[in-house]
Amino acid sequence: MSSGHIVKSFDEELEGVRNTIVEMGGLAESQLEAAVRSLSERNTELALKTIEADKAVDELEHKVDNMAIRLLALRSPVADDLRLVISALKIASLLERVADYATNISKRVIALNLAPSIAPISSIPRMGEMVRRMIDDTLTAYSTGDADLALDVWTRDQEVDQLYNSMFRELLTFMMEDPRSITSCTHLIFMAKNIERIGDHMTNIAEIIIYQVSGEMPKDPRPKGDKTSMTMIEPKDS
Repeated sequence: MSSGHIVKSFDEELEGVRNTIVEMGGLAESQLEAAVRSLSERNTELALKTIEADKAVDELEHKVDNMAIRLLALRSPVADDLRLVISALKIASLLERVADYATNISKRVIALNLAPSIAPISSIPRMGEMVRRMIDDTLTAYSTGDADLALDVWTRDQEVDQLYNSMFRELLTFMMEDPRSITSCTHLIFMAKNIERIGDHMTNIAEIIIYQVSGEMPKDPRPKGDKTSMTMIEPKDS
């Protein structure tokens, strides 16, 4: 990352963009943690608060957009600085989607809490914690310009996919054995898919960070382990 511009305010504006991205990511991470906790605790009130918190993430995305547009219009950044501004726009959009997925999970928690608890949910908290750590490390990699840490996050997505595959098969089996569980299991499959998609977005952000720092994308094919689309009709993003 570049520093030491002749115009000090330019450095301050670039730092402002970075700080806002990190703040936005921290809120999205908290939303995911709260959404998963509301599921484990069957806490409808917490789920409602998590849905309400999405507004703050949306506002920060608009703030990043405005800051980036101002930088592009008034500073005409080049090279590393231009990569930083363009990366911020892309990352902010992805983080906004992360918050949306956390909101979707919370909405399904509210619906799930209206039904008796009969389906296994233990894999979702495990998936949620795995992806929450990916978010945390991605934000650290972004704020410090650590391409190695970003690459580490990039490789972890396959673990999330494998856990999702396992849970998907488990819930399908549960539905076949006990038709009363179909509604609850369907909600859980959609929740798990939302978490898996958040992992995908962290992989996307990790690639952006690697490019921002090194000017190159990872040379290896992206690691993917989600095979549910070959098993049955897979849930769409909700």
